[in-house]
Amino acid sequence: MYSVAVVDDEKNISEGIAALFPWKEIGFEAIPFSDPRIALSYMHSHHVDVLLSDIEMPGISGLELCQAAQDLNVIVVFISSHQNYDYFRSAIQYRVEDYLLKPLKSGDILECFGRIREKLDAVNQVHEEKPQSYYDDIRRKVGAYLEEHYRDARLEDAAVAVNLSPAYLSSLLKDRFSLGFSEWLLKIRMEKAADMLRDAGTRTYDIAYYIAYYIGYDNPKSFSRAFRNYYGCTPSEYRKGEDRKN
Repeated sequence: MYSVAVVDDEKNISEGIAALFPWKEIGFEAIPFSDPRIALSYMHSHHVDVLLSDIEMPGISGLELCQAAQDLNVIVVFISSHQNYDYFRSAIQYRVEDYLLKPLKSGDILECFGRIREKLDAVNQVHEEKPQSYYDDIRRKVGAYLEEHYRDARLEDAAVAVNLSPAYLSSLLKDRFSLGFSEWLLKIRMEKAADMLRDAGTRTYDIAYYIAYYIGYDNPKSFSRAFRNYYGCTPSEYRKGEDRKN
């Protein structure tokens, strides 16, 4: 378990970030601080792997805290309410890991700390092999997400559902199950479309237009092209073939 010091002079923000995000599920323990001076003292007396800090704070700024943290070999991530050029420039100069904007989004934290976890594991030579049940559970949750949200599914949202970074989830699906997120989504959409085409109750006029929007395509041409690539025939040809069977 890696440790992350969460520092923001607004107590409700630092404690909220530490309490509301599922840190332990991605391998971190979050310790909140509303006083940067106490956070600095803590880092000098305790091992901390990551500093997640606001930039504008009284007493000690996030930039000053960043300098001290890097002297202690602590990875730094800035958080801020401002898209400020000078802050971005300072973040680059200090080579911070990331710059996240408030209000923080779960997907952004997952993406950022997924990368950090991989770096820390590599440095510490951690090669944790999870049981098959762990991967099966992820597959089940992603499958349930896709079945419910196939019209507007996004890798980032699926990653949030299983508390993994989007990049890690994408590689896990390909490596473990030989079926990437986009391929899985396409499979579900095409199967839904085929079900509708086989359904005698589905209206016959402008089939491609009707089904395209139902399963999440922006226009019928994109849907028809995807359907033909998947099944080897157009939606209308598929429908006629089903009608002949009946």
